[in-house]
Amino acid sequence: MKATKIVATIGPASEAVEIIEAMIRAGADVFRLNFSHGNPQEHAGRAANIREAARRCGREVAIMGDLQGPKIRVGKFAEGRVHLEPGARFVLDAALDSTSPVGTAEAASLDYKQLPEDVRPGDTLVLADGLLSVRVETVEGTRVVTRVLVGGELSNNKGINKVGGGLTAPALTAKDLADIRMAVDIGCDYLAVSFPKSAADMQTARTVLAAAGGEARLIAKIERAEAIVPETLDAIIEASDGIMVARGDLAVEVGNAAVPALQKRMIQRARDKNRLVITATQMMESMITSPVPTRAEVSDVANAVLDGTDAVMLSAESAVGKYPVETVAQMSAVAQAAERSMAYALDRDFIHQQFVRIDQAIAMSALFTAFHLNAQAIAALSQSGSTALWMSRHDSGVPVYALTPEVAAARRAALYRGVHPILIPQETERERALLAAERALESAGVVKRGDLLILTVGEPMGKSGGTNALKVVRVGEHG
Repeated sequence: MKATKIVATIGPASEAVEIIEAMIRAGADVFRLNFSHGNPQEHAGRAANIREAARRCGREVAIMGDLQGPKIRVGKFAEGRVHLEPGARFVLDAALDSTSPVGTAEAASLDYKQLPEDVRPGDTLVLADGLLSVRVETVEGTRVVTRVLVGGELSNNKGINKVGGGLTAPALTAKDLADIRMAVDIGCDYLAVSFPKSAADMQTARTVLAAAGGEARLIAKIERAEAIVPETLDAIIEASDGIMVARGDLAVEVGNAAVPALQKRMIQRARDKNRLVITATQMMESMITSPVPTRAEVSDVANAVLDGTDAVMLSAESAVGKYPVETVAQMSAVAQAAERSMAYALDRDFIHQQFVRIDQAIAMSALFTAFHLNAQAIAALSQSGSTALWMSRHDSGVPVYALTPEVAAARRAALYRGVHPILIPQETERERALLAAERALESAGVVKRGDLLILTVGEPMGKSGGTNALKVVRVGEHG
């Protein structure tokens, strides 16, 4: 089984129950609903299909809602698209109606009315995910007058980014607030927050989510230049349950060449702080239309796995591509091959480590013991899944099974690297719980009689965060 998880975006090409089921069997663990597209009814239907497909597979998978955030876009054009010539004058006018097709090759509306306040002469703006660029010459009231640097076709509602960052748009829009309530209604396990520029943005999202009655875990999408300042990045990570290395918009703001090193730094910082991390954007882009990936895409996925990412993500490849199931299968094969090549250095990870929590110390002890005894598996009996999360921050080569009676905890654990969730009945007596865990893993074909199994458990049973015991057993000794 692969340790690295796969996040697959659901869209028109993959929303049918049968396709989702095939994607789960091919290796998908988490399904992303992109709230930038579709309506609440479509998202609710897709969520229901995900749950049904998981039931058919006998698996628990997670659903992640992805907020649109303050994506800054040009408005509509009279002809649907225009061609910008290099050297031409092009005006972005906040006074024009962004909902009406009034744009021409000379001027266009935009949905972010504060743009004239956020830019200065000399600033560079990039359009359409970096394919076009313009330089600001003057700001005249509501009009941002620019000169085209890199021309090309510009169509309706394409994005605008400022090189180097500096746009003041808040992380949560009115649409996001409505979508948070929708995410709660359809039972999202994770909620991705787009364009946060500070820890305060994540704290605001958490407050709004709690007020709506939600318990989803928050993923901060790192895609603004402001968010990669080391102190700011650390604060955002600490205010979140995980981060996403959102390489698309981030590359537009900081430049393509800066992204690989930033990816490695972000993955390491998230793991150091016991947070989750997802690597995203164009990982197998060619498979939107091709049944096989390019060699460069294979290397990209493999390198993210070797960096220690919890998950790799598919966007258009699975949402609108021609080969959603094949893409998941290819990504799964690449992840497994990369994992087999890894050299584990667990002892080094624990040098000079100090643990302030008992459950964390037990989790690390289980990893150490399983690694040196060459155990077949680790079974973490847990209410919340937090012990399995601690374990997932270090690679030991020993698979971890999160055994929990809580459906929400099992679904959340579907995103943890190297952790495989299994639902078990609630037990109130420790020895009965340990025996039930052993039998569950034996029934699942994970272990067989005679194998070494490491078990962690807490007392009193049923209390979250109470893991305080470790037991080494040889399967079958209980009779």
